[in-house]
Order: sequence, then C-alpha cells, then structure tokens
Amino acid sequence: MFKVFITLGIISLLGDIVYEGARSVSGAYLNFLAAPAIAAGLLAIGEVLSYLMRLLGGVLAQKTTSPKKFWSLIYIGYSVNLAIPLLALTNHWFIALILYFVERLGKGLRAPVRDVILSEVSEGIGKGKGFGIHEVIDQLGAVGGPSILGFLLAYHQDELEIGFRAGFSILGIPAILSMIAISYAYVNYPNPRSISLEKKSITTRKLGRNYWIYLAGSTTVVTGLLYWGFISYYLQDLAEISIIHPSEVAFLYLIAMASDAVIAFPIGLLYDKYRSLALLFTPITAIFIPVFLFINVERVSLYLASILWGLSMGGVETVMRASVADIVDYSSRPIAYGIFSTAIGFSILINGVVNSLLYQIMKLDWIILVTLILEVHAIIIYGVLIRLEKDNR
Repeated sequence: MFKVFITLGIISLLGDIVYEGARSVSGAYLNFLAAPAIAAGLLAIGEVLSYLMRLLGGVLAQKTTSPKKFWSLIYIGYSVNLAIPLLALTNHWFIALILYFVERLGKGLRAPVRDVILSEVSEGIGKGKGFGIHEVIDQLGAVGGPSILGFLLAYHQDELEIGFRAGFSILGIPAILSMIAISYAYVNYPNPRSISLEKKSITTRKLGRNYWIYLAGSTTVVTGLLYWGFISYYLQDLAEISIIHPSEVAFLYLIAMASDAVIAFPIGLLYDKYRSLALLFTPITAIFIPVFLFINVERVSLYLASILWGLSMGGVETVMRASVADIVDYSSRPIAYGIFSTAIGFSILINGVVNSLLYQIMKLDWIILVTLILEVHAIIIYGVLIRLEKDNR
C-alpha cells in the first residue's frame, strides 16, 4: 500500500511539473499573445471542463467493474498533458486557450479515480495526513514547473517568445515519465477496493445532508478565492509598467506552490484531529489576497498575496479533498468526488469571469468587497457543518 501511495505522489509530482508550469504563466502568456483581459477569465472555462470531466470520471469509476478500465481513466488523463508542449508551436492566443482547455480535460478525467485510490491506500496513516503528504510531494512538482518557466523567461528576458517556447517544450519530458509511473502503480495495486463485481447504480441518496452543506461551503470559498489565470494576467500588466520583471510572474506562482507545500502536511494533521474545524483556514486566508494585490501595489505586497494564495490552495487540495472521503462511504466516493469537482469548476468559472470583467472596467475595490462577502458566507456555512458534526458525536 505504501509503495503505491508514494508512486501516486510521484505521478502527481510529474503531472504538476507539466500543468503547473504552464498554468503559472497562463494569463501572462495570453497577455503576451495580445489577448484581451477577458481571455484570462475565459481560462476558467478550462476549469469547468476539467471539473465536468471529473463528474464523468466519477460516474465511469462508479459504474465500471473492470480494474483495467478503472486505471485506464488515469492513464488517458495524464497522456493529455502532452497538449502542453504544443503551446510552443502557436502564435495565436485563441489556439493557446484551446490547448489549455484540452489539458484541463485530462486533469478532470483522472482526478476522481486517483483520489479514490489515494483514499484507499492512505487509510493506514489517516486520510488528512495521507492527503497532506500527497500534496507535499505533489507541490514539489508545482514548484519545479514554474521554476523551469521562470528561469527560461529570465534567461531570455529580451526575447520572451524564446523563453516561453523553450519552457513549454521541456515540459513534454515529465509528461511522458508520468505515464511510465502509472504502469508501475497499476502493477502494484491492480484491484482497487471501490470496484465490485456487481454493477453499481448511480445515486446521490447516500451522500447525506452533511455532504451538501459541505459542498455549499466549499463552492462559496472557491468562488471567492481569486483565480490564478486572472492574477497572472494582472501581474503581466504590472510587469509592463516595471513594477515586477516578466519572469517574476512564474516565480510568484512558484512561491505560491511552495507555500502550498509547506502548509499541506500541518493542515492535514489538523484535519485528522479537528475535522471540519480545519476547513475554516482557507476562507480566512483568502479574504486578504485581493487586499495585498490591489492596495498600495508594490513587489513585497505581491509576494505576500502569492504566499496567501498558496496557503489557501493548500487547504483546498488537502482538507477539502480529505473531507469528501470522511463524509461519504466507499460505495459513494466516486460520484461524490465527481459532483464536488464539477461544482468547484463552475465556482472557478464564475470567479474568473466576474473578476476579469471587474478588472477590465477597473473596479478593483469591488473585487475586494466580493471576496470578503463570499468568504464570510463560507465561514458561516462551515460553522453550520461544524455544529452538526458536534451534535452527531
């Protein structure tokens, strides 16, 4: 079990090098290709496609009785990462946007199945701790990818096009290595427990009241947590007026991912001890991100915003994912993760489009206010969930 647990971490690490490297400069690259500001918000459509695919992946995982088909969803999902090196070949922002969408489809297809397997192989060490350790390994890749892009953009600072193209091309190597690692994981854990010989019915009846309350709180949190595609576009504008260097867009994302890695394990431990109380961490940190981004803008405040964004994402990727496995039982986990992911995707779309439109008309104070309102509402909803859990003990 532990061998598979570590291998899943390595697979995610390699995948993160690819898509987090590309994601770190997604808005900046569209800006470089002369895309309008709304294009940064449209990047969030890719997140919706990703999360819709997670729902499909969850349904397929729920229905399949074949271990090979179960694992093939992961293999196909990671193979789609090969869309990222193709970004090096395009000169038009719309084609680049489509390639980002394609990568997101693969991410969505593989995620529910991977999380189901991860929840099984991490039970011996605690789900919160397991997802936390996985996130730490995962974030090593999330730091590595932006580092590659940041270094190449800094090295080619007078020829940014060369820096972008070289970076995207190199990301093809870990994409191929991840598929090799999947084969190793399959050999060592060919029969996940979530697969039964009986055909499974697709139903939401077993999810329970606490799941839907949790889902409402989590989608509210993510709707208020600024989308990095939008932040990246904004940072590229700041680079054009020399507040930061263009290469710092990738390095700011690197700092965010490092912060994510630092918080993942501790917050996982807090979750194992305090359960839903740990969910409050993300909305509290998310409130302050737009404050540091838009008020008295300077390099230090941007790095502080980046750290807060990474801490917030650490909560999303660790505590939120672990919570699903604790709220629902084995038989309902694939569809529960699928519904959760789809709802999160639409939250990101609303977030990205609304904030991009507000930025386009320069209503930065409105962005700060909307974030505050949403995160306070999320804290209230989580408070209801915490109270219900206490009453059920």
